[in-house]
Amino acid sequence: MINIFQVAYKNLLRKKARSALTIVGIALAAWVLVSLLGFNRGYEMSLNRDIDNLGFQILVTAKGCPYEAATLMLKGGTGLRYMKADVVAQISKEPEVDEITPMLMQAVFDPNKGESGGYSAYLGVDPATFPKMKSFLEFKQGKWFTDPEALEAVMGYEAAELEQREVGDPLLITEKNVEVKVVGILKRTGTQDDGTIFLPLKMVQKTFDKTDDLTGIGIKVKKEASISKLEDKLYQLPDVQVVSMSQVKQTIMTLVSTAKVMVFSIALIAILISVVGVVNTILMSVMERLQEIGILKSMGATAWDIFKLIWLETLILCISGGVIGAFFALGTARLTDVLIRRLLPYAPSGGLVQINPSLVLLTFGIVILIGLLSGVYPSWKAGRVRPLEAIRSQVE
Repeated sequence: MINIFQVAYKNLLRKKARSALTIVGIALAAWVLVSLLGFNRGYEMSLNRDIDNLGFQILVTAKGCPYEAATLMLKGGTGLRYMKADVVAQISKEPEVDEITPMLMQAVFDPNKGESGGYSAYLGVDPATFPKMKSFLEFKQGKWFTDPEALEAVMGYEAAELEQREVGDPLLITEKNVEVKVVGILKRTGTQDDGTIFLPLKMVQKTFDKTDDLTGIGIKVKKEASISKLEDKLYQLPDVQVVSMSQVKQTIMTLVSTAKVMVFSIALIAILISVVGVVNTILMSVMERLQEIGILKSMGATAWDIFKLIWLETLILCISGGVIGAFFALGTARLTDVLIRRLLPYAPSGGLVQINPSLVLLTFGIVILIGLLSGVYPSWKAGRVRPLEAIRSQVE
């Protein structure tokens, strides 16, 4: 087997440029395949993490477009609709409800942000319930406010960086000319919370003259309870929109499926091109070596021996391309992540391309399968060569 391998390897070195180009084609196909599988895995992991980090399974908002409601919570959107605060008491009575937290979001235009200004997102939260629902949040400095009407603020990591604030610094709410004191700065989470400024709920309601209004109610359902059963009850409430985080996930995955189909098509085309390239390379090699193959058969080599030799050459090309492609995919994972974020309608936080050993092994398996299939016809063609005809044709 060692001799056959050496012969196959030396045969490929005869046409170095052709062999190298074939390996590059296989490497590109392997790169696309590894990146695609890594994207499928990474996107779902990131999306699940973002939804879990919301701290609740159901979001109740004012009646309107559920996609706007999802955007409001996932990305801190400014399309605000309001509902009455007494809805909280009605929902709290349902036996399926484990925890509930009311929220009031306000977006204020700040002319001091950049050349043309920008919006600051303020989220009024209940200090008695919100920290429990968001127990995963950790502080870089300070702590949560405890007074529901205090002029205090907790800033997300990016909001604090942008405003250049630390614990103890004052923060002015523009338009309202209200100054609050920063009592806490959160660590980076990679979610929408990083750019949010949290304020006590009652203080926000009073400052923005929204005493009886809310923009959202987060609900955590008991483990043994049925989420769908609670949703059916919530649908009966007037003037509210019920958004299940599982539905949000399904909706986003549906939107992303179009991009996935496109990428799958590209991967399939790359694989087909690499197969054609391998077949062409090996078949040309066989036709150029007809006399050599004829001499080998006249010396006692069987059709199976020739078949194995040519097949081994195919496998060497495919495995070499697979190894290069896998390493290239690992090295460019970050760049692929950036490119995907530019194409997708919604990209969750965290790495979108997650490549692990199992994905690499799967890719190797597919590449080897490509090699086995690509090498069948050239190997069969070489095995059927008749020694005398091959030698005579070359002499003529």
